[in-house]
Amino acid sequence: MTDSITPSSTLLVTGGSRGIGAATARLAAARGWTVAVNYARDAAAAQAVVDEIQRAGGQALAVQADVADEAQVLAMFQRIDTEMPRLGGLVNNAGVVDLQARVDEMSVERLQRMFAINVIGSMVCAREAVRRLSTRHGGAGGVIVNLSSVAAKLGSPGLYVDYAASKGAIDTFTVGLAREVATEGVRVNGVRPGIVDTEIHASGGQADRAQKSLAMIPMARVGRADEIAKSIVWLLSEEASYATGTIIDISGGR
Repeated sequence: MTDSITPSSTLLVTGGSRGIGAATARLAAARGWTVAVNYARDAAAAQAVVDEIQRAGGQALAVQADVADEAQVLAMFQRIDTEMPRLGGLVNNAGVVDLQARVDEMSVERLQRMFAINVIGSMVCAREAVRRLSTRHGGAGGVIVNLSSVAAKLGSPGLYVDYAASKGAIDTFTVGLAREVATEGVRVNGVRPGIVDTEIHASGGQADRAQKSLAMIPMARVGRADEIAKSIVWLLSEEASYATGTIIDISGGR
């Protein structure tokens, strides 16, 4: 265990270097978690989140892994096992969108990338977490929170049906896994954010999408990353001790 990490349960936040993931990492650290801030490529951004947490008196470590690569995921969990306190929670936040397109314009390569990261990556991370958390495997229990999207319900026609479908898969996975491990000390829940002002829109070629979408939101404003983080951290907490298989919409009414 490194000198910078103190004994407390570790929370792994995938895609923790920006947006909802970074907000979740900061809030969870403030609530007493030791946080593993996962990133795929941007080490500087992840380290900036870690530095911010440490300046506030919390404990965190940046851990690299592209969740679409099983070998990298396994190496990440091994590093957490050896350098950090016992794993107590996982936030499956890492995900991607793509450029606006109709289904009849989508390539197989695009679809494979979408599902490799958004679905298979989340399932592999959850698999590794369950192997450490479940009492069936000698663990002490824990919590998994999966990030979905209201797109799973709306379908995102003419925008990115593939992304919506990947999040629909996450909803089904959340309910199924929750029931599978319900007697093993592991709670599994999900959060479906609406339109949130984060960098993910720019990565999909629509940096101004959040502000352009106000007319579709009953509350007439976009969400903030910290508002989503509060729901995630609540589901991680003992205040949500009887919640499993639950998916919460945090979407301004959409």
